[in-house]
Amino acid sequence: MAPDATPAPFDHLEIQVGQHTYDALACGPTDGEFVLLLHGWPEFADSWGDVLTALGAAGYRAVAVDQRGYSPRARPPRIADYAVPELVADALAFADSQGAGRFHLVSHDWGGMVAWAVAGAHPERLKSLTVLATPHPDALNRAAAEDSVQHHMLDYVRFFRRDAGAAEAALLADDAARLRAAYGGKVPAALVDDNVRRLSAPGALTATLNWYRAPEAIISVPAGRITVPTLFLWGSEDVALGRGAAESTGEWVDGPYRFEALEGASHWLPEEAPGLVMPPILAHLGQYV
Repeated sequence: MAPDATPAPFDHLEIQVGQHTYDALACGPTDGEFVLLLHGWPEFADSWGDVLTALGAAGYRAVAVDQRGYSPRARPPRIADYAVPELVADALAFADSQGAGRFHLVSHDWGGMVAWAVAGAHPERLKSLTVLATPHPDALNRAAAEDSVQHHMLDYVRFFRRDAGAAEAALLADDAARLRAAYGGKVPAALVDDNVRRLSAPGALTATLNWYRAPEAIISVPAGRITVPTLFLWGSEDVALGRGAAESTGEWVDGPYRFEALEGASHWLPEEAPGLVMPPILAHLGQYV
């Protein structure tokens, strides 16, 4: 697909899935190849702003959704409502709502965990898989068991999984100082302010932390072996997801696979480094239209 010189504007969508209404941003022609983008924590669909624009300009129909717990009208109360099978079902329903039988899936952070699970359980739905930052969960699980550094890099997850209320209070105290610090100075200040505003709404932060609380164990995300064409991009300065898990992820991918370590980049790849991630993403998608 030849890039268009004119950036495509965002469309604001509402996607109905059962009793829940999800807010979403879309870019690109409605008849373009469909690309679904899944954000991580503590982010929203607009974390993909530059990526959406680039995909739309290249002729794709790209849709990024404020996922379960992030959309105010899709915020069920139980921790069990945020189990991985529910998140996987949401992702497939988002594609269904746009008439996409098979589609490209692009993901980051927790969205990457969901994406690995989608690819493992429903390979027939994906034309391609792109994951930013997040190793295959089995690679991360092994690294955390064998490497004390990676084990302690995940201490924040153990903190989040404590009794509901403790993490929320700590993250939002002092004008959300700890929540703001999570972005490591790599996300634009205006976007951080907007994220904090949205996550400070009653029940919002708890809903997003329930993604961490729902699994039985810290990294118990079912994914299995991956057969779809996969691109995995990882920043060498990621403070949560280390090199060992990143470099070993290919051991769980049986389909075409490409791994790129982006030296000097941090965890926050969609916001910090769209110029680094878009060339490989566009090349990857272009192979599997």
